[in-house]
Amino acid sequence: MTLTPRRLRVALALLLISPLHAQDRAGDSSGNRAADRTVQLLQRLSDAPGPPGAEEAVRAIMVPEMKPFVTQPITYDGMGSVIAQQGNTGPRIMIDAHMDELGGMVRRITPGGFLTMQMLGGWLDQALVDQRWIVLGSKGPVHAVTGIRDIHVVPADERTRVFSRDQLYLDIGAKDPAEAASMGVEPGDPVVPDSPFVILNGSRNYLGKAWDDRIGCAVLVEAMRRTARLPHPNTLVYVATVQEEIGLRGARAATQIVKPEIGIAIEGGITGDTAATHPEETQAKLGAGPGIFLYDSSTIPNRKMVELVKQTAAANGIPLQLDLVQGYGDDSAEMQTQNGGTPTVNLVVPVRYTHSHNGIVNRQDFDHMVDLLVDLLTHMDQAQVNELRDFAPRP
Repeated sequence: MTLTPRRLRVALALLLISPLHAQDRAGDSSGNRAADRTVQLLQRLSDAPGPPGAEEAVRAIMVPEMKPFVTQPITYDGMGSVIAQQGNTGPRIMIDAHMDELGGMVRRITPGGFLTMQMLGGWLDQALVDQRWIVLGSKGPVHAVTGIRDIHVVPADERTRVFSRDQLYLDIGAKDPAEAASMGVEPGDPVVPDSPFVILNGSRNYLGKAWDDRIGCAVLVEAMRRTARLPHPNTLVYVATVQEEIGLRGARAATQIVKPEIGIAIEGGITGDTAATHPEETQAKLGAGPGIFLYDSSTIPNRKMVELVKQTAAANGIPLQLDLVQGYGDDSAEMQTQNGGTPTVNLVVPVRYTHSHNGIVNRQDFDHMVDLLVDLLTHMDQAQVNELRDFAPRP
């Protein structure tokens, strides 16, 4: 769904609320981080509401950030993805990150004033209970909580069970449908996690929601800023897509317009450095550098591109983590199948606790990802692209 003008004003209002506390949240022991442009960008992107189909608030951040660095007017596909181009000659390289986050949508209002919710994206049921949410209602943000049964009344044999999402309700404090309506809530309203950005205890780790894939969106902006000042022999098309979390839909539409010769997806990766993970699930660690996916459930990357990324990282002293993850899809899968087939790769900034209310990213991983991407984009040329696309058997 798309937002009505009134609901768009609500989403934008949320963007104005969070910066009021940004300086309090963005300080560190040096006292300099509040003035760090990148921290402020990450905070704005993380806090912005943008579930699938309702990415307006994120787009309102991305477009002004990208606009100073384009050589052609920014355009949009019919679903709302942002297409920003640098250069007019050389091979077309599409650099992609998605704007949407996991969220939900109000399904119905019960006689008691509670809301049921259609989940959007790959939520675990155990991540949904007793969490705070924001409903983007027509009269303003409506705070909500997915309540939990009181332990005093739950039978002993049920206390360790996971509540199914179909058993959960959003409590907005309304006593009946009329009171919910008076708050500006109705079926179809977007719902997002309520999880403000925080620098985690003065460390280089940032806590917030929606790092999948607002961290990629921030990489796009910072890479654009740098490639705009550097010579390169390519047409760089930076694309911020929509509706990735419900089936890579935005990337499919945008790629049909861009028609890239090479595709690079920038995503949030999966870490395996907590006690809750198993070695075969993922090998990446927070703070150990950006990653490259050698496999995920949606795509296998171009092997020559994988080697190019490895060589570029090694030549620039950038740590690079190799990973294979099942149960994961990304926009490179759609880029790969368009324009007669496109060599692609998925590069990731590691994230702890993806697809939940609270995730953690590391600033050094982010900075190294920008360095890696910029070096790839400024050194790739037509001869190299031709080689990446050449599958003829060698004599």
